Amino acid sequence: MNERTLSADWTAPTDLLAERVVLVTGAGRGVGRAVALACAAHGATVALLGRKPEALSETYDAIVAAGGKEPAAIPLDLASAGDREFETLAGMLRRDLGRLDALVHCAVHFTPLVPLRDQPLEQCLAHLRVNLAAPFALTRACLPMLEASPDGAVVFTAETHAFQPAAYWGAFAVSKSGLGTLAAIWADECEQRGKPRFHVVVPGPVASPQRMQSHPGENRAALPTTETVAKAYLRLLGPEGRSLGAQPLTIVT
Repeated sequence: MNERTLSADWTAPTDLLAERVVLVTGAGRGVGRAVALACAAHGATVALLGRKPEALSETYDAIVAAGGKEPAAIPLDLASAGDREFETLAGMLRRDLGRLDALVHCAVHFTPLVPLRDQPLEQCLAHLRVNLAAPFALTRACLPMLEASPDGAVVFTAETHAFQPAAYWGAFAVSKSGLGTLAAIWADECEQRGKPRFHVVVPGPVASPQRMQSHPGENRAALPTTETVAKAYLRLLGPEGRSLGAQPLTIVT
């Protein structure tokens, strides 16, 4: 699948996401946390989803301390959640926040790199469940609200090796490679209504917790920050994103 580039060298209007409700998965740390903070700083009410309540609390407190609208914190383990949990989550968003305008999938399951021959089946299934199946199921549960939004948007976060396979990236790369196909199918099925719109982002090298695991000896100071990368997500969520489709976009900084 061909990729296009999306520059993060951009300044978002302060009210870019005013009156919008955005759900961000993986909001406790890394890119997800940075995206949640950026959305809140530009007017959105943010629903924070993550596995660790303490990490969500830190993001929640940071948003409130910065003067953002009070967020919602939703602890949920995507590795074990099923249809009932996702439907309950969607119902809670509808009841408590009244709407949903955007869903940004940043949650990720990642394990140390190993040869495929050494990767247990359960580890492979965990990657597929969190990185591919959960984004599908959560999007499906939230679809009615996203369709009802004047400008609903869904953003999936892929990874470079999903489109440039290499040794030892194993089940992680395989699970991320499915997101491009998933977004394209969703987009095709929703084409008649014209919403929501679907996007796939490939952040590239970024100073995130995941990068520390895959490249432990790397100089983090030489990498783009998660805050810089979050600007590109804002571009997709704002009006400019309407002209960009489900084809994967690589962020350049």
